[in-house]
Amino acid sequence: MTDLISSYAISLLIWSPVIVGFFLYINKSLFINIKLVNGITTILTLVMLALILYVTSNFQPSLSSFQFTEDTSWIPMLSARYMLGVDGISLPLIILSVLLTPIAILAGSVSTKDDFSRYAGLMLILEGLMIGVFASTDALLFYFFWEAMLIPMFLVIGIWGGKRRIYATLKFFLFTFFGSVFMLIALIYLYLKSGSYEIASMIGLDLTLKEEIWIFCAFFIAFAVKIPMWPVHTWLPDAHVEAPTGGSVILAAVLLKMGGYGFLRFSLPITPYASELLSLSVIILSLIAITYISLIALVQSDIKKLIAYSSIAHMGFVTLGIFSTYHIFDEGLRQLALQGSMIQMISHGLISGALFFSIGVLYDRMHTRNIEDFGGVVNVMPKFAALFVLFSFANIGLPGTSGFIGEFFVILSSFAVNPWVAILAATTLVLGAAYTLWLVKRTIWGEVTNIAVSKLSPMDMRESTVLVLLALSILILGIWPNILFSITDSTLMNLQQYIVLE
Repeated sequence: MTDLISSYAISLLIWSPVIVGFFLYINKSLFINIKLVNGITTILTLVMLALILYVTSNFQPSLSSFQFTEDTSWIPMLSARYMLGVDGISLPLIILSVLLTPIAILAGSVSTKDDFSRYAGLMLILEGLMIGVFASTDALLFYFFWEAMLIPMFLVIGIWGGKRRIYATLKFFLFTFFGSVFMLIALIYLYLKSGSYEIASMIGLDLTLKEEIWIFCAFFIAFAVKIPMWPVHTWLPDAHVEAPTGGSVILAAVLLKMGGYGFLRFSLPITPYASELLSLSVIILSLIAITYISLIALVQSDIKKLIAYSSIAHMGFVTLGIFSTYHIFDEGLRQLALQGSMIQMISHGLISGALFFSIGVLYDRMHTRNIEDFGGVVNVMPKFAALFVLFSFANIGLPGTSGFIGEFFVILSSFAVNPWVAILAATTLVLGAAYTLWLVKRTIWGEVTNIAVSKLSPMDMRESTVLVLLALSILILGIWPNILFSITDSTLMNLQQYIVLE
């Protein structure tokens, strides 16, 4: 039995939520039976947690190669195979997906109660497809999961979103689909050169610099849109504002990380010379995201939009860390930059998920996201206020929280690139503190000036449990980051062999 689970553990992680989710979505008799749907999703969550615990406990961090691999024929005429596996880069992101999907489902149990079954079903389908993206070692299979996951997210925003949800969903779909087309063209070209869609076969191909540049640019468009990087970031604030709380949690916590994952999995090993040549351009775009987008966050009046712009700024550290490695000649500092990028992805997933869930707690009671409508929340919801302040401090990068580690590592390593790069990156410590503390001051502190705020009810057990677990995760990762480093270290060290320094 153990051997069977070991052989198909990743497939079980992918297809279990997809199958259960599809059943929940199409079964009309369950649409309003919230207790039964909660029972089904709880059982599946426990199964998923048991599976990911099994994979993590049996994962050998000293190995840089893929583990728990699966390989079978998929589309023989295209030499495409159903190939799965996990390494130190993909495993943390899969864990993040498994942990945050139940939170996203719980976040929608109030706002989607009339058809909660469909909402939960779409979220479970999305969970399986996201895991498929991180676990695919065949490029065509990767592209299949990458594109398929647009469908459930499109429906979640389009069905349960705000007043401008149609505009937001179309913009989200067009931006991401447009970028993906270029990635598909690059994958087809690499297939014609290698004769296989296996990602490993695309690494080390005898490509000219011109070929590498074109392939890098095709990948860059797809991954930059997903992160998103400036100037292709405009879809994200609209999508966040209109998405239901659960959709915002998954969008910020997991979907954005696929861009950073794509750079690590495809761009660096497949196009090393082009990555080195164009790395300075990516660094500049990352610094623009960190500084300029933080300034935009300062003037927002909508809580969700402020956190959305904050996400773009924080994700700038991911690309800054990845591409700074091409200007760092010390192996230890290069590893520091890569580790900083990885922990920034995981940390931002936890912090942004917590902030968007917190906003959902307030929105379910107030039905507004305007900062001016709040004030004095601490007087009526002290426990919620304490947790919200903790998440806000983590968003700033307070030492002791996970938000500090990734940004500190990237800033520290970027000094080896150029001191001005580090100085500009460090401006987020000031700007981030400015817009985050301004948000806290206007919403949490002060006297109650709105009668609706005075009538706010305390958090229920569902909300308290979610926010406390997220708070503990943020603190544990901030105090003991080696939990993550021990998983990622060997894989990231192996990735350094593809970083060409000239």
